[in-house]
Amino acid sequence: MESKIKWGIIGPGNIARKFASDLQLIEKAQISAVASRSLDKAKSFADEYRAEHAYGSYDELFSSDTTDIVYIATPHNFHKDLAIKAMQAGKHVLCEKPLGVNRAEVEELVKTAKQNKVFMMEGLWSRFNPSIQKVIQLIEQGAIGEISYLHADFAFYGLDRDEDSRVLNLNLASGSLLDIGIYPVFLAYLLLGMPDEISAHSNFHSNGTELQTSMIFQYSDAQAVLYSGITSTSKMDAEISGTKGELFLEPRWHEARGYSLVKDGETQNFALPVLGNGFVYEIEEVHKCLNSNKLESDLWSHQNSLDLVELLDAIREKAGIRFPFEI
Repeated sequence: MESKIKWGIIGPGNIARKFASDLQLIEKAQISAVASRSLDKAKSFADEYRAEHAYGSYDELFSSDTTDIVYIATPHNFHKDLAIKAMQAGKHVLCEKPLGVNRAEVEELVKTAKQNKVFMMEGLWSRFNPSIQKVIQLIEQGAIGEISYLHADFAFYGLDRDEDSRVLNLNLASGSLLDIGIYPVFLAYLLLGMPDEISAHSNFHSNGTELQTSMIFQYSDAQAVLYSGITSTSKMDAEISGTKGELFLEPRWHEARGYSLVKDGETQNFALPVLGNGFVYEIEEVHKCLNSNKLESDLWSHQNSLDLVELLDAIREKAGIRFPFEI
C-alpha cells in the first residue's frame, strides 16, 4: 500500500460530504476519485473536495486504477451490487450501513470479499466512537456490574419528505429500521450479544413503508428496550443499567461526545469530543487494517455484520416489514 491511501467516493450525497470532510483531516488519506450517475454532480463534488478524477458512472471508477478503496454511500438497495462490482474489480470496500438489506445479501458480500481477497467492512461508525469505546471498557472492567437493562432510541420527523425519497420510497428500502433502528439494535448486540427472543411491532405508511418500530430483546438475565421512528423526534440517549450502577451515552448517543456514570448516588459526567463529523475513527480503523494487510476488522468483523443483519431480519419478520424487490 502506498504511503497515502487513495479513496473513491461512490454516491456524492450528504453522508458522503461529511465523510469526505473527515477524510481531509487524515494525513494519510487522499480523496482521489468520485463517481455518480450524474457527471455534473461528480465534478461538483470533486471540485469541492479536490479529487483529481470524476466519473459519470460507477463502473468507470471501478475499472480505473485511481483508487485503493471505495466508500459506498448510496441508498440501501444499491449497496450489495455496487460493493460486489467494486470487489470484483479488486477494490477494497467500506460500505455504509446496512451492508445489505437482508442476510442473503450480506452472505454474498462476505463470500465475494473472500474470493477476491479484498478488505470489506460495514460503515457502522458508532462502533469506533470514543465514548462508546470507553463505555465498553468500563463495562468490561465491571464498573456497573452485570447489565440487566438497556434502552436506546433513535427518531427524527421524516413525514415531510417526498414519497420518492430514500426515507419513504419502498423500492429504496425505506423506513426507520434499516436507516436508524440499526443503531439501537447494534448497541444491544454489542453489549449483550444475540438475544434469546425478540419481540417487535411496527406502524406503517399508506404506501407500506415502516414508520416506527418498538423492539424488546430478551436475554436470560437482561432486557433491551429499543425504538426507531420517523413520525417524531425522540430523546436519543442510551441507558445501560447494571447491578452496581448506570452508564448514559449523551444525545445523540450514536455519535456521542461524552457519557455519564451514575454510581453510589453520585453522577460523574465525562466529555469526549470527537474530531470532525465523527467518521475519523472509522477511517483510522480502515487504514490500520489496510496497512496490516487485514481483510476484515477485529472491531467490526464480517461475522458482526452477519449477526446484525440476522437480528434486523428477525425484527422485520416479527413486524411484517417487507420490500417489493425481495419478493
